[in-house]
Amino acid sequence: MSWSAADIPDLAGKTALVTGANSGLGLRTAQLLSEHGAHVLMACRSVERGRVALRSVTGAAELLELDLADLGSVRAAAEQVRERTGDRLDVLVNNAGVMVPPHALTADGFESQIGTNHLGHAALTWLVMPALRATPGARVVTVSSVAHRNGGFDITDLNFERRRYRAGAAYAQSKLANLVFAVELHRRAQAAGLDLVSVAAHPGLANTELAGNTARSRLTGPLGRGVAAVVRAGTRLVTAPLDRAVLPQVYAATAADVEGGRYYGPTGPGEMYGAVGPARPRSLALDPAVGRTLWVRTAELTGVSPDPA
Repeated sequence: MSWSAADIPDLAGKTALVTGANSGLGLRTAQLLSEHGAHVLMACRSVERGRVALRSVTGAAELLELDLADLGSVRAAAEQVRERTGDRLDVLVNNAGVMVPPHALTADGFESQIGTNHLGHAALTWLVMPALRATPGARVVTVSSVAHRNGGFDITDLNFERRRYRAGAAYAQSKLANLVFAVELHRRAQAAGLDLVSVAAHPGLANTELAGNTARSRLTGPLGRGVAAVVRAGTRLVTAPLDRAVLPQVYAATAADVEGGRYYGPTGPGEMYGAVGPARPRSLALDPAVGRTLWVRTAELTGVSPDPA
């Protein structure tokens, strides 16, 4: 389909929460939603970087501190969202993420990628659900990746405690978990009779800071900074510009014809580039048994009560 930022509808009166809004896809999403009338809560791990990002948003926006790798921070941020919005939230964009870092654990002892990309977002979604429930037509957009098709998926060993840690496999697993969660949330919202749309989206190959940040995380000092700069330059040559890569998740968050439980992304070769449209999920992501199992396991690990139950 031919859909661009010019097709974003009037969002006046709506409130949106975007995670990872200090840079890349998250910042561009926040800017576009704000430009079209939404009041945007920009959830950022770094308050300092968040303040810089906030200055680039021309419409109504405010900063929210959120570290998805710390469930204490997730709970505090969710409380702030409900308080600041008066329990009325139209759009939640679960955008933030880390990609193929060296092995590390979150504040709660989870492998960093599953902990940040999936568990933190799932907990946040459940904790702000009262605000989503209270808003007719609310949407939850969870950002996945074409990488979700790679590697295995062991719900009994999400933290790689029994398996040998491989950063790429852990990233693929976390992105598959994002997609499974989005589809299962759709099923449960329907079963509960909620006026809520849950969808997933992916940007294809996007020119963001993820690759450069990954390089910098593996090397320190001047060498790390130099390698990161080279990686960023190379990334610009082979990826879609940010304004194009962001369209699938903004479409999922705003377009009138979005269908719950669907997955959207670029429709070009390999879903790397191209116009926005339906994306091809791995069959495992649509399996109701997998969705139920991940839902329960996520609740066990986070200690957050699922909503809808």
